[in-house]
Amino acid sequence: MNSTGNSSGQRTLGIFTLSMISVSAIIALRNLPSFAIFGTSIITLLGLATLMFLIPIALVCAELASGWPKEGGLYAWVKEAFGDTAGAIAVWLEWIESVVWLPTVLSFIGTTLAYALAPILGENKWYMFAVMLSVLWMGTLLNFRSIKTSGWVSTFGIVAGSIIPGLIIIVMGALWWFKGEPLLVDFSWRALIPDMNLPSAFAVIGLAFGGIEVGAFYIQDTKDPQRNYPRATFIAAIIIVSIYVMGSLTLAAVVPKSELKLAAGAMQGMKLFFSHFGIPWATPLFAILTVLGGLALLNTWIIGPSKGLLVSAENGDFPRFSTYTNRFHSPVAILLAQAIIGTILLSMFLFIPTINDFYWFFGMLASQLIMLMYCFVFCAAIKLRYSQPNTPRLYQVPGGKVGMLLIAGSGLLFCLLAILFAFIPPEEYQFISPGKYAGALLAGILVLSSPPLIWRLFKK
Repeated sequence: MNSTGNSSGQRTLGIFTLSMISVSAIIALRNLPSFAIFGTSIITLLGLATLMFLIPIALVCAELASGWPKEGGLYAWVKEAFGDTAGAIAVWLEWIESVVWLPTVLSFIGTTLAYALAPILGENKWYMFAVMLSVLWMGTLLNFRSIKTSGWVSTFGIVAGSIIPGLIIIVMGALWWFKGEPLLVDFSWRALIPDMNLPSAFAVIGLAFGGIEVGAFYIQDTKDPQRNYPRATFIAAIIIVSIYVMGSLTLAAVVPKSELKLAAGAMQGMKLFFSHFGIPWATPLFAILTVLGGLALLNTWIIGPSKGLLVSAENGDFPRFSTYTNRFHSPVAILLAQAIIGTILLSMFLFIPTINDFYWFFGMLASQLIMLMYCFVFCAAIKLRYSQPNTPRLYQVPGGKVGMLLIAGSGLLFCLLAILFAFIPPEEYQFISPGKYAGALLAGILVLSSPPLIWRLFKK
């Protein structure tokens, strides 16, 4: 990722704009079904995750981005704290996590598109495989030429395809409730207490909150960052949690947990709402709008981490061929590697029993990889606060060194718990034995995180 610092020194971003940048980076309808499976306890779980992870990572990244506004983002921060190897591993984890995450958003796009064509297609493995593969390669080829896709286009796509549809879901849920229709979720105080699903919730929420650090890259353009950035972060957190809580509870209230599909849950709920209120024709229109949001999100994550990895490759941390760019300065070699690995992962869809199992497994693997990456970031923030206390920072985590230890330490603890808890599969997604499931995740982590170390050994 690149710093977006304003070289002229003119700061124009206020609290509202900065809040919306963070909101648009996080909100995605694909997360609602994953939250809905936890029922009313998602309120408690999201609140806990916000305090332990969402706010800490936003504040920590703001300090790092304002103190070390260098090209490469987290690569530059971790490298500054722990050296080249650690920086290379961190940026590799960011990139490979996005590659592993691609199958989940692609399956979301495929099942949602099916509701615009024929919902039954969402159960057809060959349709899903063809759509996911086509979208992956079209997005890759598009970024060969469009590395500088206008930011407002991506933001418009996310707002139009994620935030607005999310608000529509909430409105439909409110109308359902006001009409006194039956609810499938328990809204009692007792239901707020998480049950044995708590472990997997940490991993689900951690993955969903990944990307909140985007706002930190605008710290150079923020008016009075020491005062306004924390306020914008808290406002963004309230908006994000509110939309996720209301949206997920809406789905949980109308779609039985046993029938809820992780990739198509939002469309299941909307089809039911539109049919109930006598406007079934709105279902395919809603599906198309949602697909646009998924495509905008996909485009952002196809190119974003690749740019960060390119900076590391140009520093000699990866084979020379990985630095190849075309005349549009697009990291072609990295994008091709991403698409090839993504194709291999997508082929596993043909062998995993259900879309739910496929979605869950790759979601958990991506969660573990991104949590490992954030562990590097939190540790780097603590190290740099002690080793380089006099480096000028436009924003500092409040409370001095103790404040940094508490805030970054809280985030680090959340990441470690999310990594460990992801090895425990809920009963609904045990398509193989728990031992084999944990072994597959561990093998995935070891294999996918090892290339930077292997290249280092090869160079020596």
